[in-house]
Amino acid sequence: MRRVSITAAALAVIAAATTAPAFAAPATPAAVPTPPPAVDPKMTRTGLLTIEPIGPRRDRLHIASAAMRRVIVVDVLRGTGEGPRPTLYLLDGVDGEPTSGWLTKGGAEQFFADKPVDVVLTTGGTGSMYSDWQRHDAALGLNRWETFLTEELPPIVESLLKADGRRAIAGVSMGAQAAMILAQRHPGQYLAVAGMSGCYSTADPLGHAVTTITVASRGGNVENLWGPPSSPEWVAHDSLLGADRLRGTAIYLSAASGAPTDADLAAVAAAPSVVDALRLAGGGAALEAGARACTERFAGRLAELRIPAEIEYSDAGMHTWPDFEAQLPRAWRVLAEALGVPRAG
Repeated sequence: MRRVSITAAALAVIAAATTAPAFAAPATPAAVPTPPPAVDPKMTRTGLLTIEPIGPRRDRLHIASAAMRRVIVVDVLRGTGEGPRPTLYLLDGVDGEPTSGWLTKGGAEQFFADKPVDVVLTTGGTGSMYSDWQRHDAALGLNRWETFLTEELPPIVESLLKADGRRAIAGVSMGAQAAMILAQRHPGQYLAVAGMSGCYSTADPLGHAVTTITVASRGGNVENLWGPPSSPEWVAHDSLLGADRLRGTAIYLSAASGAPTDADLAAVAAAPSVVDALRLAGGGAALEAGARACTERFAGRLAELRIPAEIEYSDAGMHTWPDFEAQLPRAWRVLAEALGVPRAG
């Protein structure tokens, strides 16, 4: 197995890069920083507020979250068949856009159109690690995502969907790390977990650096997340150190090399600004090289503990949505088997 080291220079490139660039448009910094989501102190009860039909099998849910004191928007893709069906929670990357990148860039709606599974996709969560933060952050606001995703959301969405209680969780980049953390911290809640192009440590220097960069890249103060580096919360969220808690959970991991694929090169060529796209491509290469190093280290830890996992490394891929879209069918093989459903409807 080829080992990939990540240098200080590469980390500097990562810090300047947009995570998971799609090369659809040049990255331009906002003239005025986006304010954090507003908090409503009167929102002390969790519940479903409205259901907005988007398509034949897609709904948008508006959910009042007592944990985060605001309305959280969640998209749902209803699976094929009469049901009841299992539920897949699919986490976005660091941008946490108003509509999940899995829907706008990753082809999830088309991919799951013939699958017997209900898919729940987050919105928002920018730079949040989908975690419960210790303190309110001036840039990223109040984040209690672990509570929302593991306690508040499942009873609401699974009751609405008449789910059968079987769950899996998956994510990409920041969402990959978060999916593994949630599976590790809530053993038995998910039958399977898939991490695509993620990093899975937090307490060691590499994991701390990647987490810090993830939060800081969107203006957040990482010490508001889990406290200073000496805090036990950094250890508690480290999936390498907590890997034994994943025993019995089906695990899928994937990462690429950082080299461009044909799709990556075509996207660069088609971008409005090839120069800007090339700059983002450099960041994507460094990000994916880091994800590869993180994945190899985590895979090694699972092997030491004799915890089964399916791990796939691609010779090319640059931490872009075309690359993530290509990883999704491979992850689904493992998720579908663990959920006990056919890969297609």
